Amino acid sequence: MTVRHSRIVDRALTRLKLRQLRLLVAVGAHGNIQNAARELGISQPAATKMIQDLELDFEVKLFNRTNRGVVPTVFGETLIRHGKLIFTQVSNAAQELDDLNEGNSGRVVVGTLLAASTSLLPAAIEILLTDRPNVAVKISEGTNEVLMPGLLSGEIDMVVGRLPSHRHRDKIRQEKLLQDHILAVVGPQHPLAGKSDVSFAQTKPFGWILPPLETTLRRQADHFFIGQQQYVPPVTVESVSYLANRALLQSRNLIGLMPAAVVTQDFSNGHLSQLDWTVPFGHGPIGISLRADDDLSPAGRAFKAALHQAAQDNRFRYSSK
Repeated sequence: MTVRHSRIVDRALTRLKLRQLRLLVAVGAHGNIQNAARELGISQPAATKMIQDLELDFEVKLFNRTNRGVVPTVFGETLIRHGKLIFTQVSNAAQELDDLNEGNSGRVVVGTLLAASTSLLPAAIEILLTDRPNVAVKISEGTNEVLMPGLLSGEIDMVVGRLPSHRHRDKIRQEKLLQDHILAVVGPQHPLAGKSDVSFAQTKPFGWILPPLETTLRRQADHFFIGQQQYVPPVTVESVSYLANRALLQSRNLIGLMPAAVVTQDFSNGHLSQLDWTVPFGHGPIGISLRADDDLSPAGRAFKAALHQAAQDNRFRYSSK
Protein backbone atom coordinates (compact mmCIF):
# COMPACT_ATOMS: atom_id res chain seq x y z
CA MET A 1 0.00 0.00 0.00
CA THR A 2 1.52 3.35 -1.06
CA VAL A 3 1.60 6.50 1.07
CA ARG A 4 -0.81 8.20 -1.37
CA HIS A 5 -3.23 5.26 -1.20
CA SER A 6 -3.13 5.28 2.61
CA ARG A 7 -3.77 9.02 2.66
CA ILE A 8 -6.79 8.76 0.35
CA VAL A 9 -8.24 5.81 2.28
CA ASP A 10 -7.90 7.76 5.53
CA ARG A 11 -9.70 10.75 4.03
CA ALA A 12 -12.46 8.54 2.61
CA LEU A 13 -13.04 6.84 5.98
CA THR A 14 -13.09 10.08 7.96
CA ARG A 15 -14.64 12.59 5.54
CA LEU A 16 -16.63 10.80 2.82
CA LYS A 17 -20.40 11.12 3.18
CA LEU A 18 -23.10 9.04 1.53
CA ARG A 19 -24.69 12.30 0.40
CA GLN A 20 -21.57 13.03 -1.66
CA LEU A 21 -21.76 9.62 -3.30
CA ARG A 22 -25.49 10.11 -3.99
CA LEU A 23 -24.66 13.37 -5.75
CA LEU A 24 -21.85 11.73 -7.70
CA VAL A 25 -24.15 8.96 -8.94
CA ALA A 26 -26.88 11.48 -9.79
CA VAL A 27 -24.47 13.69 -11.77
CA GLY A 28 -23.31 10.61 -13.68
CA ALA A 29 -26.92 9.72 -14.48
CA HIS A 30 -28.02 13.22 -15.50
CA GLY A 31 -24.78 14.45 -17.08
CA ASN A 32 -25.69 17.75 -15.48
CA ILE A 33 -24.86 19.16 -12.03
CA GLN A 34 -27.96 21.38 -11.87
CA ASN A 35 -30.40 18.51 -12.45
CA ALA A 36 -28.53 16.28 -10.02
CA ALA A 37 -28.63 19.03 -7.38
CA ARG A 38 -32.38 19.45 -7.92
CA GLU A 39 -32.85 15.69 -7.44
CA LEU A 40 -31.08 15.83 -4.08
CA GLY A 41 -32.79 19.07 -3.02
CA ILE A 42 -29.62 21.18 -2.78
CA SER A 43 -28.37 24.26 -4.62
CA GLN A 44 -26.09 24.01 -7.64
CA PRO A 45 -23.23 25.89 -5.88
CA ALA A 46 -23.46 23.46 -2.97
CA ALA A 47 -23.37 20.51 -5.38
CA THR A 48 -20.36 21.96 -7.20
CA LYS A 49 -18.57 22.45 -3.87
CA MET A 50 -19.30 18.82 -2.86
CA ILE A 51 -17.77 17.54 -6.12
CA GLN A 52 -14.73 19.77 -5.68
CA ASP A 53 -14.27 18.40 -2.15
CA LEU A 54 -14.41 14.86 -3.53
CA GLU A 55 -11.81 15.68 -6.15
CA LEU A 56 -9.52 17.14 -3.48
CA ASP A 57 -9.97 14.14 -1.17
CA PHE A 58 -9.35 11.55 -3.91
CA GLU A 59 -6.75 13.70 -5.71
CA VAL A 60 -8.29 13.10 -9.15
CA LYS A 61 -10.53 14.94 -11.62
CA LEU A 62 -13.97 13.33 -11.62
CA PHE A 63 -15.78 15.21 -14.42
CA ASN A 64 -14.96 17.06 -17.62
CA ARG A 65 -17.15 19.98 -18.61
CA THR A 66 -18.68 20.08 -22.10
CA ASN A 67 -21.12 22.43 -23.80
CA ARG A 68 -23.87 19.92 -22.91
CA GLY A 69 -22.99 19.41 -19.26
CA VAL A 70 -20.41 17.19 -17.60
CA VAL A 71 -18.94 13.81 -18.52
CA PRO A 72 -17.30 11.48 -15.97
CA THR A 73 -13.58 10.90 -16.35
CA VAL A 74 -12.26 7.37 -15.96
CA PHE A 75 -11.79 8.22 -12.27
CA GLY A 76 -15.36 9.50 -12.04
CA GLU A 77 -16.74 6.37 -13.71
CA THR A 78 -14.82 4.20 -11.25
CA LEU A 79 -16.05 6.08 -8.19
CA ILE A 80 -19.63 6.11 -9.53
CA ARG A 81 -19.49 2.34 -10.02
CA HIS A 82 -18.27 1.81 -6.45
CA GLY A 83 -20.88 4.29 -5.18
CA LYS A 84 -23.66 2.30 -6.84
CA LEU A 85 -22.29 -0.89 -5.28
CA ILE A 86 -22.26 0.74 -1.82
CA PHE A 87 -25.90 1.82 -2.18
CA THR A 88 -26.89 -1.63 -3.40
CA GLN A 89 -25.21 -3.18 -0.36
CA VAL A 90 -27.02 -0.74 1.94
CA SER A 91 -30.30 -1.72 0.26
CA ASN A 92 -29.43 -5.40 0.62
CA ALA A 93 -28.65 -4.89 4.31
CA ALA A 94 -32.01 -3.17 4.82
CA GLN A 95 -33.77 -6.00 2.97
CA GLU A 96 -31.97 -8.63 5.06
CA LEU A 97 -32.89 -6.84 8.28
CA ASP A 98 -36.49 -6.67 7.08
CA ASP A 99 -36.43 -10.40 6.28
CA LEU A 100 -35.05 -11.17 9.74
CA ASN A 101 -37.70 -8.95 11.33
CA GLU A 102 -40.39 -10.93 9.51
CA GLY A 103 -38.96 -14.24 10.68
CA ASN A 104 -36.81 -15.12 7.65
CA SER A 105 -33.25 -16.16 8.46
CA GLY A 106 -31.56 -14.19 5.70
CA ARG A 107 -31.99 -13.71 1.97
CA VAL A 108 -30.12 -14.80 -1.15
CA VAL A 109 -30.59 -13.56 -4.72
CA VAL A 110 -29.51 -16.06 -7.37
CA GLY A 111 -29.11 -15.51 -11.09
CA THR A 112 -29.58 -18.67 -13.12
CA LEU A 113 -28.65 -19.68 -16.63
CA LEU A 114 -30.50 -22.38 -18.53
CA ALA A 115 -27.97 -25.10 -17.71
CA ALA A 116 -28.72 -24.88 -13.99
CA SER A 117 -32.39 -24.00 -13.92
CA THR A 118 -34.18 -27.34 -14.17
CA SER A 119 -32.21 -29.74 -11.96
CA LEU A 120 -29.23 -28.31 -10.11
CA LEU A 121 -30.90 -25.17 -8.79
CA PRO A 122 -34.11 -26.83 -7.49
CA ALA A 123 -32.03 -29.54 -5.81
CA ALA A 124 -29.87 -26.92 -4.08
CA ILE A 125 -32.93 -24.95 -2.93
CA GLU A 126 -34.40 -28.16 -1.49
CA ILE A 127 -31.18 -28.77 0.47
CA LEU A 128 -31.06 -25.16 1.68
CA LEU A 129 -34.67 -25.01 2.82
CA THR A 130 -34.39 -28.34 4.59
CA ASP A 131 -31.60 -26.92 6.74
CA ARG A 132 -32.82 -23.30 6.82
CA PRO A 133 -36.57 -23.20 6.14
CA ASN A 134 -36.82 -19.46 6.79
CA VAL A 135 -34.27 -18.28 4.21
CA ALA A 136 -35.83 -16.09 1.51
CA VAL A 137 -34.63 -17.07 -1.99
CA LYS A 138 -35.09 -14.90 -5.07
CA ILE A 139 -34.28 -16.29 -8.53
CA SER A 140 -33.53 -14.19 -11.64
CA GLU A 141 -33.23 -15.99 -14.99
CA GLY A 142 -31.35 -14.75 -18.05
CA THR A 143 -28.12 -14.87 -20.03
CA ASN A 144 -24.68 -13.86 -18.79
CA GLU A 145 -25.08 -10.54 -20.59
CA VAL A 146 -28.10 -9.79 -18.41
CA LEU A 147 -27.05 -11.37 -15.11
CA MET A 148 -23.37 -10.41 -14.82
CA PRO A 149 -24.00 -6.65 -14.54
CA GLY A 150 -26.43 -7.42 -11.71
CA LEU A 151 -23.81 -9.56 -10.02
CA LEU A 152 -21.14 -6.88 -10.33
CA SER A 153 -23.47 -4.17 -9.02
CA GLY A 154 -24.44 -6.27 -5.99
CA GLU A 155 -28.07 -6.79 -6.96
CA ILE A 156 -27.41 -10.52 -7.41
CA ASP A 157 -25.40 -12.57 -4.91
CA MET A 158 -24.27 -15.28 -7.33
CA VAL A 159 -24.90 -16.58 -10.84
CA VAL A 160 -25.28 -20.33 -11.39
CA GLY A 161 -24.83 -21.93 -14.81
CA ARG A 162 -22.26 -22.17 -17.60
CA LEU A 163 -19.12 -20.37 -16.45
CA PRO A 164 -18.15 -17.49 -18.77
CA SER A 165 -14.78 -18.13 -20.37
CA HIS A 166 -13.63 -14.59 -21.16
CA ARG A 167 -15.82 -11.63 -20.29
CA HIS A 168 -16.02 -10.41 -16.68
CA ARG A 169 -13.32 -12.87 -15.57
CA ASP A 170 -11.18 -10.13 -13.98
CA LYS A 171 -14.05 -9.02 -11.74
CA ILE A 172 -15.49 -12.36 -10.65
CA ARG A 173 -14.31 -15.59 -9.07
CA GLN A 174 -15.63 -18.93 -10.17
CA GLU A 175 -16.26 -22.25 -8.49
CA LYS A 176 -16.75 -25.23 -10.79
CA LEU A 177 -19.53 -27.65 -9.85
CA LEU A 178 -19.60 -30.14 -12.71
CA GLN A 179 -18.82 -30.64 -16.39
CA ASP A 180 -21.68 -30.45 -18.84
CA HIS A 181 -22.09 -31.06 -22.56
CA ILE A 182 -24.57 -30.04 -25.21
CA LEU A 183 -27.06 -32.43 -26.78
CA ALA A 184 -29.10 -32.16 -29.96
CA VAL A 185 -32.75 -32.49 -28.93
CA VAL A 186 -35.95 -33.10 -30.91
CA GLY A 187 -39.58 -33.80 -30.15
CA PRO A 188 -40.74 -37.45 -30.07
CA GLN A 189 -42.63 -36.89 -33.35
CA HIS A 190 -39.55 -35.65 -35.25
CA PRO A 191 -38.61 -37.75 -38.33
CA LEU A 192 -35.10 -38.23 -36.91
CA ALA A 193 -36.26 -39.24 -33.41
CA GLY A 194 -35.15 -42.79 -32.64
CA LYS A 195 -32.90 -43.09 -35.70
CA SER A 196 -29.37 -44.39 -35.17
CA ASP A 197 -26.11 -42.74 -36.24
CA VAL A 198 -27.69 -39.57 -37.57
CA SER A 199 -25.31 -37.53 -39.75
CA PHE A 200 -25.26 -33.75 -39.88
CA ALA A 201 -26.34 -33.97 -43.52
CA GLN A 202 -29.59 -35.56 -42.35
CA THR A 203 -30.31 -32.58 -40.08
CA LYS A 204 -29.95 -29.95 -42.80
CA PRO A 205 -33.60 -29.87 -43.96
CA PHE A 206 -34.79 -28.97 -40.46
CA GLY A 207 -34.87 -25.70 -38.54
CA TRP A 208 -32.93 -25.09 -35.34
CA ILE A 209 -33.61 -23.51 -31.95
CA LEU A 210 -30.42 -21.64 -31.01
CA PRO A 211 -29.30 -19.48 -28.09
CA PRO A 212 -28.85 -15.70 -28.53
CA LEU A 213 -26.03 -14.26 -30.62
CA GLU A 214 -24.13 -12.93 -27.59
CA THR A 215 -23.67 -16.39 -26.05
CA THR A 216 -20.58 -18.56 -26.39
CA LEU A 217 -22.67 -21.54 -27.47
CA ARG A 218 -24.24 -19.57 -30.33
CA ARG A 219 -20.83 -18.43 -31.56
CA GLN A 220 -19.65 -22.04 -31.48
CA ALA A 221 -22.74 -23.22 -33.37
CA ASP A 222 -22.38 -20.51 -36.03
CA HIS A 223 -18.70 -21.35 -36.46
CA PHE A 224 -19.58 -25.02 -36.92
CA PHE A 225 -22.31 -24.22 -39.47
CA ILE A 226 -19.88 -22.08 -41.48
CA GLY A 227 -17.49 -25.03 -41.56
CA GLN A 228 -20.26 -27.20 -43.01
CA GLN A 229 -20.16 -25.56 -46.45
CA GLN A 230 -21.60 -22.28 -45.15
CA TYR A 231 -24.76 -24.04 -43.94
CA VAL A 232 -27.66 -21.75 -43.02
CA PRO A 233 -30.66 -23.37 -41.26
CA PRO A 234 -33.94 -22.98 -43.17
CA VAL A 235 -35.57 -21.78 -39.93
CA THR A 236 -33.92 -20.31 -36.84
CA VAL A 237 -35.65 -19.63 -33.54
CA GLU A 238 -33.52 -17.70 -31.03
CA SER A 239 -34.57 -18.47 -27.46
CA VAL A 240 -33.30 -19.31 -23.97
CA SER A 241 -36.76 -20.09 -22.61
CA TYR A 242 -36.80 -23.80 -21.83
CA LEU A 243 -40.59 -24.00 -21.61
CA ALA A 244 -41.02 -22.28 -24.98
CA ASN A 245 -38.27 -24.40 -26.55
CA ARG A 246 -39.79 -27.64 -25.29
CA ALA A 247 -43.23 -26.69 -26.62
CA LEU A 248 -41.77 -25.79 -30.02
CA LEU A 249 -39.85 -29.06 -30.23
CA GLN A 250 -43.00 -30.98 -29.42
CA SER A 251 -45.12 -29.15 -32.00
CA ARG A 252 -42.68 -28.59 -34.89
CA ASN A 253 -39.87 -30.60 -36.48
CA LEU A 254 -37.09 -28.43 -35.11
CA ILE A 255 -33.73 -29.34 -33.57
CA GLY A 256 -32.62 -27.73 -30.34
CA LEU A 257 -29.28 -27.43 -28.57
CA MET A 258 -29.71 -28.14 -24.86
CA PRO A 259 -27.34 -28.65 -21.93
CA ALA A 260 -27.43 -32.29 -20.86
CA ALA A 261 -28.12 -31.16 -17.30
CA VAL A 262 -31.41 -29.65 -18.42
CA VAL A 263 -33.07 -32.35 -20.52
CA THR A 264 -32.46 -35.56 -18.55
CA GLN A 265 -35.94 -35.65 -17.01
CA ASP A 266 -37.72 -34.88 -20.29
CA PHE A 267 -35.84 -37.71 -21.97
CA SER A 268 -36.89 -40.16 -19.28
CA ASN A 269 -40.58 -39.21 -19.41
CA GLY A 270 -40.71 -39.17 -23.21
CA HIS A 271 -41.43 -35.46 -23.65
CA LEU A 272 -38.27 -35.02 -25.73
CA SER A 273 -35.83 -37.27 -27.58
CA GLN A 274 -32.06 -37.10 -27.85
CA LEU A 275 -30.88 -36.96 -31.43
CA ASP A 276 -28.27 -39.65 -32.08
CA TRP A 277 -25.76 -37.10 -33.35
CA THR A 278 -22.80 -36.00 -31.25
CA VAL A 279 -22.63 -32.24 -30.98
CA PRO A 280 -18.95 -31.38 -31.69
CA PHE A 281 -18.92 -28.26 -29.53
CA GLY A 282 -20.39 -26.85 -26.33
CA HIS A 283 -18.55 -28.80 -23.66
CA GLY A 284 -17.94 -26.66 -20.59
CA PRO A 285 -18.15 -26.36 -16.82
CA ILE A 286 -21.26 -25.47 -14.86
CA GLY A 287 -20.51 -23.54 -11.72
CA ILE A 288 -20.98 -20.49 -9.53
CA SER A 289 -19.86 -16.95 -10.43
CA LEU A 290 -19.26 -14.59 -7.50
CA ARG A 291 -17.94 -11.06 -7.12
CA ALA A 292 -14.18 -11.26 -6.69
CA ASP A 293 -13.96 -8.75 -3.85
CA ASP A 294 -17.09 -9.55 -1.84
CA ASP A 295 -18.10 -11.91 0.97
CA LEU A 296 -21.45 -13.66 0.95
CA SER A 297 -24.00 -13.34 3.73
CA PRO A 298 -24.58 -16.40 5.95
CA ALA A 299 -27.60 -17.29 3.79
CA GLY A 300 -25.48 -16.90 0.65
CA ARG A 301 -22.74 -19.12 2.04
CA ALA A 302 -25.32 -21.75 3.00
CA PHE A 303 -26.78 -21.71 -0.51
CA LYS A 304 -23.35 -21.98 -2.12
CA ALA A 305 -22.66 -25.04 0.04
CA ALA A 306 -26.05 -26.47 -0.99
CA LEU A 307 -25.11 -26.04 -4.67
CA HIS A 308 -21.88 -27.98 -4.15
CA GLN A 309 -23.77 -30.73 -2.34
CA ALA A 310 -26.46 -30.90 -5.05
CA ALA A 311 -23.82 -31.13 -7.77
CA GLN A 312 -22.02 -33.91 -5.93
CA ASP A 313 -25.23 -35.85 -5.24
CA ASN A 314 -26.40 -35.61 -8.85
CA ARG A 315 -23.08 -35.71 -10.70
CA PHE A 316 -23.89 -39.06 -12.34
CA ARG A 317 -26.93 -37.50 -14.02
CA TYR A 318 -24.82 -35.04 -16.00
CA SER A 319 -21.99 -37.27 -17.12
CA SER A 320 -21.21 -37.64 -20.81
CA LYS A 321 -22.10 -40.77 -22.73
